[in-house]
Amino acid sequence: MCSIVADPGYTHSMRKLLTPFHIAITFGVVTALGLTMMLVAQQGSGPFTAAQVASGGAAYGASCAACHGADLSGSANAPTLVGGLFLGDWGDKSAAQLVTFLQGAMPPQSPGSLGEQTYSAIAAFILEQNGARNAGPDSVIRAVATGPRPAQPTGAFNNSRAEAVIPPIPRGLVVIGEVKNYTPVTDAMLRYPDPNDWLMIRHDYQAHNYSPLRQINATNVKDLQLAWEWAMNDGTNEAAPVVHDGMMYLNNPGNIVQALDARTGDLIWENRIGESSTGSSQRGLALYDDKVFITTGQAHIYALDARTGKNVWDTQIGEKSSEGTYSTSSGPLVAQGKLIQGLGGTLCAEYRQEKCFISAYDAESGKLIWKFHTIAKDGDPGGDTWGKLPNLFRAGGETWITGSYDPDLNFTYWGVAQAKPWMRASRQSGNGATAYANSTVALDVSTGKLEWYYNHAPGETLDLDEVFERVLVDSNGQKLVFSAGKAGILWKNDRKTGQYLGHKETVFQNIYDSFDSKTGAPHFRNDIVENQIGQYVQSCPTSEGGHNWHAMTYHPGTNELIIPLAQSCQEMISQKVELVAGGGAAAGATRRFYESPGSNGNIGKLAAYDVDTLKEVWKVEQRAPFMTAVLSTAGGIAFVGDMNRVFRAVDVKTGKTLWETRLETSVQGFPLTFSVGGRQYVAVTTGLGGGSPRMVPAVLAGDVKYPPYGNALHVFALPQWR
Repeated sequence: MCSIVADPGYTHSMRKLLTPFHIAITFGVVTALGLTMMLVAQQGSGPFTAAQVASGGAAYGASCAACHGADLSGSANAPTLVGGLFLGDWGDKSAAQLVTFLQGAMPPQSPGSLGEQTYSAIAAFILEQNGARNAGPDSVIRAVATGPRPAQPTGAFNNSRAEAVIPPIPRGLVVIGEVKNYTPVTDAMLRYPDPNDWLMIRHDYQAHNYSPLRQINATNVKDLQLAWEWAMNDGTNEAAPVVHDGMMYLNNPGNIVQALDARTGDLIWENRIGESSTGSSQRGLALYDDKVFITTGQAHIYALDARTGKNVWDTQIGEKSSEGTYSTSSGPLVAQGKLIQGLGGTLCAEYRQEKCFISAYDAESGKLIWKFHTIAKDGDPGGDTWGKLPNLFRAGGETWITGSYDPDLNFTYWGVAQAKPWMRASRQSGNGATAYANSTVALDVSTGKLEWYYNHAPGETLDLDEVFERVLVDSNGQKLVFSAGKAGILWKNDRKTGQYLGHKETVFQNIYDSFDSKTGAPHFRNDIVENQIGQYVQSCPTSEGGHNWHAMTYHPGTNELIIPLAQSCQEMISQKVELVAGGGAAAGATRRFYESPGSNGNIGKLAAYDVDTLKEVWKVEQRAPFMTAVLSTAGGIAFVGDMNRVFRAVDVKTGKTLWETRLETSVQGFPLTFSVGGRQYVAVTTGLGGGSPRMVPAVLAGDVKYPPYGNALHVFALPQWR
């Protein structure tokens, strides 16, 4: 089940169209991703039976346990199929989608060879092991899977992570305490943050991921040592803590919010918000006034009292529907007393009249103020870019990364994900640009009105979305907005008008064969444009992304952007998706992966680019992918972590490693720095789960190993000299 099959004819010298380095994707690797999710539902009715579970258990033992373990707990190369990590990746999918996925991916040497009944039985076994009892084909997994199935009577215990009896997890405010001397966060504080604080994801409105603190610098960073650490809940962990007045607010997988003393790590209060755990953490939470705001995978915004952790209000984003669910994976942006929130989930991808949207809520009451729909309909600006495709069948446009804000212009900037289904042939949209998919949208914060949009990948067809952070920089009298998407193109636009000002290819790409010199519009290779249902097409980079959610940093001292990047390639085949109401909601494609030419097997790349010229100043390449955002400081250093468990500081001028440490599992999340009592600290989380940025490297670089557990927060500081 874990084999990799290589085409001996592959060489690194191939540059454009490539003979694929065929990778047999393991069931477990792709399961955690949902990489090859198809739409067609398994036919049938009613819940699974005990006989199916027994049969599925036997088939799992014969075909899957070697990689994933007899207890489904995973291994260094295959993710867990039970508990928080599994539910984090699969919770919003249906049982039928799980069955269909297994048919398309398992076993890798001969997908589909086990027979329909066996795949259904294996899915029933996996669901039963996650606590499901009455799952039918249309059951949403999160709704029926209540947690790992106890293997023994209550009170029994063994050493298996998956088989240990787990008591019911209490919800609500489970640890009572009070933050003393809390200062309400104002608009002025958010606009001009105290250097000692870290008030929002990526530090500031401009998404610079930069701190003016300089106590830790290029000279003394070699002396950095662990100050304290904090174990975190299991599940997909991409946390982005915030700090204010010496207090850290931390979002754990499973909708767990904690207030910790940022100097000592002492727990002040803990609130397990929501009705149930999704198994994954949100990228970021927000502070404003006397509240801390966090979203959940069920598309709720919760307002908690920052002093006590008590619930103040909660708001459902969008209406709940029997058709599916909205969800969020990143927290809100606070601007002008509004919580501006992006969205994802199956309802964004389904064929329905309501399209995906960005929305704003009153921070005091949680009431909706405005919505902006991210898929253009007939009559909207850009509505004609969908060709003759009826409004009902226009889908996608998720905004799953928190936006940026320019207080002077009063614009908020968001990246919009790809159209759905992924491939043009599947979605039947012709060669149009499918606005506002794969665009930067600039919205008026007061009204939600569209000020401008720029489409970075018109008609994108390879799951290479442009949804990630928008970095706002002022340089040489220009107000700029930078972004980089999965295609690995660094885009430079005027942030007042959206005008194209330049671009830079940061990794090897062969999807575009030219760019318009005036507009920057890329042109896809002709065979990509002409691709038909059932035909494989090759492309670099992959859905892992030349750049993904691991945010870049802007370092003003060098006027550089330092970007974590990834190098890999894929083959992709489109599948037919019927145009029926309630359909859509999936990829409509399957994929296989191979190494990027010229990379020498190095998936990870960290590189610095001059803001004015876009010239690559320096680069570092390595086997393991970088799995954190990059944090830079006035001390002349940048911090970044990788899948190989290494957290390091590099010189912002050269990329040279100045300090590093090895942590217990892969380093993943958003590093931050803050100061309490005159002492500067640097914090980072270790984490697991999270989709293609992890799982594509797991296929291509199986030699990079890490434990399938170990979520934690680590806080470092210089020694306290006497």
